[in-house]
Parts: sequence; C-alpha cells; structure tokens
Amino acid sequence: MTLKTQMEKIINNSYNNIGGLIVLKKGKTLYENYYNECTDYSTFHVFSVTKSIVSILIGIAIDKGYIKSINQKVLDFFPYYVVKKGEKTIQNVTLKDLLTMTAPYKYKSEPYAEYFSSDNWVNSALDLLGGKGKIGEFRYTPIIGPDIFSGLLVKATGQSVLDFATENLFLPLDIHVPSNILFHNKEEQLAWYNEKNVKGWVADRTGINTAGWGLSLTTKDLAKIGQLYLDKGMWKGRQMLPAWWIEESTKEQSRCNQYKLSYGYLWWIINEKERIYAAMGDGGNVIYVNDRKGIVIAIASLYVPHAKDIIKLITEYIEPVFTDFE
Repeated sequence: MTLKTQMEKIINNSYNNIGGLIVLKKGKTLYENYYNECTDYSTFHVFSVTKSIVSILIGIAIDKGYIKSINQKVLDFFPYYVVKKGEKTIQNVTLKDLLTMTAPYKYKSEPYAEYFSSDNWVNSALDLLGGKGKIGEFRYTPIIGPDIFSGLLVKATGQSVLDFATENLFLPLDIHVPSNILFHNKEEQLAWYNEKNVKGWVADRTGINTAGWGLSLTTKDLAKIGQLYLDKGMWKGRQMLPAWWIEESTKEQSRCNQYKLSYGYLWWIINEKERIYAAMGDGGNVIYVNDRKGIVIAIASLYVPHAKDIIKLITEYIEPVFTDFE
C-alpha cells in the first residue's frame, strides 16, 4: 500500500466528515480532493479558524494605523463602557492579552444561552471580562472573549468587520463572503451548524460580526490564507500584511497546558522549532503551515462533535506523502 493510498483509506474510514483537502508545496497544488458530495465551491463553517482570520485583520489595522499597538488597553476603544464599582482588572487588559488568550473572565464556564440571547455580543463580552483571575494566565475562550475584537475593529476602522475584511483581505485573495448571517433563535443557530454549503459571516443583532466562530469559507480560501502566511504576507506582488505580524503571530506568546501546545496571536503553534503553526476550528477545519518544508495543508470539514485529531492526520498520514515532492 502506498502512502497516498493509506492516507485516503484513513480519511475515508476515520475522518469521514472531511469535505475538502488541498496540499500546496511552494505554491503549487500537489493534491486536491473533495468528499461527501462537496466541491471546490462548497463553503464550510470553519468555526475557530475565524479567530486566525481576525488576527490577520488586527495586523492589517495596525499596519494601516487604525490601531497603534497591541499594548493598548482594550477599554481605550470603548470609552462609553462604564466599569462597575470596584472592578480594576478589566481596566488593565490589553489587546495582547486577548490575542494570546491570557485575559481573565468572570465565569467558570461560558454562559452561552445568556450570551446568545443578548442583542449586543460585544457589550456582553466586556461585561464578562476581568474579575478575580490574573492577567497572563492562559485561558482559552472559544466564543465569547474574541467578539471584543469585532467591536474594537468597528470602533478603530469605522467599518463593519465584514466590509473591512472584504476590502483589505478577501477581495485581493478572490475570497467571497457575501453577507451577514443573523439568527432569530437558538433553533436557527443549531440548524445552521448542521447545514451544508453555508455562506456568509454570523453577526449579532447590531450587525457586528463574530470573531471566535461564524465565518464560512471554501477549502481553497483556507489554502490561500495558508499560502499568504507562508509567503510572509505577500500576494501577487502586494504586501497584504506585515511580515513582522506573521512572525509574531506564529511564535509562542503563551502556553496551553491542557493541549500541550503553544499559542501565538490567535494561531496555534504546532512546532516552533520547525516553524509549524495552524489555524484550527471545531469539527476538523484547519490551515496548517510548515514554513521549513514550504507546505500548506487546508482541510474543510462538515461539523461533527468530538471530531478526531486533525493534526495527527496531517503529521502522520498527509504530510509524509508530499514531503519529498518538488
């Protein structure tokens, strides 16, 4: 059995929710295949890969002067926000704390029902930020915390997150995210998780897009983002975002002991010594970049709970097939 045959057998048997797989090496497509009746036009809810896209938008906003520094205090962007009496921690939280998942929150487990039923998810996130925890300790917040970045981008740029992303990232890369997605109730949201070929970017009732989840992309879109990072922010001769931002975003800034992985600026560090990093989303969505080998692997998946380890699939069964290709 060849390595390629073994790879495809593993995918079909053990990772059978995968919709699309693309492998690039030095910008050339070595492999592209689709499963589960999906095509190159199929769009997928990429869950937490959204965070890494938002990290790109923060880098672009800094490059364009909308944001001075990641060391700015979060509340600098929300002068209207009234801090409750006796609360001090929230006043010291910086953008860097949010980017590295080292900001404290007031809850033990994310209060999803209360959060999603509110009209303004950014304000709800601010209300939950701070508390008695220490700034600097890693705490991964899948959904609630990152939405602060969306409100922050709107305040800094004067545009919606989708409009800013479209102008400065999506259109130059020929990525099409047509419109906002609004949910009117819990049932609509849960049904959307299970739909095929969803399009758009989830937003709250005020029109502010999510930052921790909710973006829909194709497998090719994921591959383009990976190639952009591999090429240090260059795309067709244009510097889309600063090389220094990619460098800082994809090196260890904090550490998640639970998963035994390092974390950059909303990117996971798989192996810092080998310069391997990834954007990872629930269900098996991933942009995997191996700088040293010049490899980008993009996988888009249909949602299933408790999906198998997608990084294991890549490192043990996909990457070895293409390492020696030129």
